[in-house]
Amino acid sequence: MNRSINRREFLAMTCAALAATAAGLTQAGSPMQAQVRGVQLYTVRALMEKSVSATLKALAGIGYQQVEFAGYFEEKPAELRKILLGEGLISPAAHLQLSQLREGLQQHLDAAAEVGHQFLVLPWIGESERSEDGYKRLADDLNRWGELCRSAGLRMAYHNHDFEFVTSNDFEPYQWLLDNTDPALVSFEMDLFWLRKAQRDPLDYFRKHPGRFPLWHVKDMDVAGNMVDVGAGIIDFKQFLAAADQSGYRFGFVEHDQPKDPLASVTASFTTARSWNRG
Repeated sequence: MNRSINRREFLAMTCAALAATAAGLTQAGSPMQAQVRGVQLYTVRALMEKSVSATLKALAGIGYQQVEFAGYFEEKPAELRKILLGEGLISPAAHLQLSQLREGLQQHLDAAAEVGHQFLVLPWIGESERSEDGYKRLADDLNRWGELCRSAGLRMAYHNHDFEFVTSNDFEPYQWLLDNTDPALVSFEMDLFWLRKAQRDPLDYFRKHPGRFPLWHVKDMDVAGNMVDVGAGIIDFKQFLAAADQSGYRFGFVEHDQPKDPLASVTASFTTARSWNRG
């Protein structure tokens, strides 16, 4: 059959091909250790505020292939797509705040399709939402948003911190969200730093909920519990990457919430991640 492909089909094929590479598949299809090739742009938000294009160029120059947005910094989706393509980058995922999901979701679905995202991620909820009733409502909302995302060719995901693991009256929010969201509609972006902060083991979640964690935030911790550049801390990421297939892993993004020097931080983290990829 000979026909031209539309923009969404082209982006889907491009992202699928790069996703296979990110998942660590050789051309022959034999598995190797999952690879981390992405960065969460929240780490370099101060630079993004000054120039989105210059920041993305710098990240591509370091060697990153994938970026996860945390805001567009007033750039139009079509312009972002143009910049990404020009730098040889893709953006598999973007964060949306709760207010954005609850108000005017359709415009964000349209923007996501234009940029080329595959996942929309809720990264955080405020304290007023962190009641048992609030989490139960959130599970229902995630299922509803997940259905809308699926209809748009996207996937809904939830990103954890450590507060979702605080148990009250035998109610653990994170477990509730896992148990009461439809696996066909809702995925989870596992933040390895915050899970460790909550004294939980990612491997337990991979075993109990296989396939539900296609996105990871790769953030390191020192002996005092502080966030540090990837490779400068004590988290054993290789054991998690060895279980990536069980988790459903597709994309990993290094991150540091409060780096002193954003470019130095993402460069150091990239060097560490590259050593895993080669190993």
